[in-house]
Amino acid sequence: MTRPFVKMNGAGNDFVVVNALEQPFTPDADQIRALGDRASGEGFDQLIGIEPSATADAFMRVWNADGSMVETCGNALRCVGWLLMQANGADRVLIDTAAGPTVATRAGDHKVTVDMGKPRLDWTQVPLAEAMDTRGIELQVGPIDAPVLHTPGAVSMGNPHVVFFTDRQDDGFVAASGSLVEHHPLFPQGVNVGFANVLDRDHIRLRVWERGAGLTRACGTGACAALVATARRGLTERRATVVVDGGELVIDWDADSDHVLMTGPVEIERTGVLSI
Repeated sequence: MTRPFVKMNGAGNDFVVVNALEQPFTPDADQIRALGDRASGEGFDQLIGIEPSATADAFMRVWNADGSMVETCGNALRCVGWLLMQANGADRVLIDTAAGPTVATRAGDHKVTVDMGKPRLDWTQVPLAEAMDTRGIELQVGPIDAPVLHTPGAVSMGNPHVVFFTDRQDDGFVAASGSLVEHHPLFPQGVNVGFANVLDRDHIRLRVWERGAGLTRACGTGACAALVATARRGLTERRATVVVDGGELVIDWDADSDHVLMTGPVEIERTGVLSI
């Protein structure tokens, strides 16, 4: 069986997107891992299925490259939103996800704003395995008396994030620390691990070790989590540009609605056909 796809990226975070509005798309974990392999498959951070929804313009299903299904993906929401708006000529669409509904709106040529909703800040919502103040949780990497990372913020943007405040952002450090923290027992659902370097009060340099995908060129929900975590600690304003490996995302934690708005680019790389 073959299925056409569109290869897209949002600030470098790349996806294979399959239209499943009329014909179900149900790959198993082995098929997803094979497709996601950058050496022998199509290669992607996430595989996306656009499915029918009774309450929205579409439902977005997300699988990581390791075959696991996850709640949502901020950069993919922009890409799917752009596809839906191009198809129906609208400037606004409602996309349902396993983390709840999201509104995407046009923000310019190949640029989309996504309302990511309210950040979930209680320890039960992240979730954590025990009660803690999520502005700075009890977690460290390295020796007890001289940790290399410590007291990160924890936030859920529909999926769990922990954000360390550090200028250590080289590949080896991010991969080693991120892979260690991703499956820490404090996070019963695993966690996305952010490394946020606050450059000034409206600029953050961010790298993210994504749960189930590893080091990616961008993580939309991670950028939202980083802004929320740094703002809660008084390190930034509630609006900042987050610089990721693949580009820039503007994150605005609106004080009136308490919603986090993410604006960033959308790019189509190519089209193709999956044999699955």
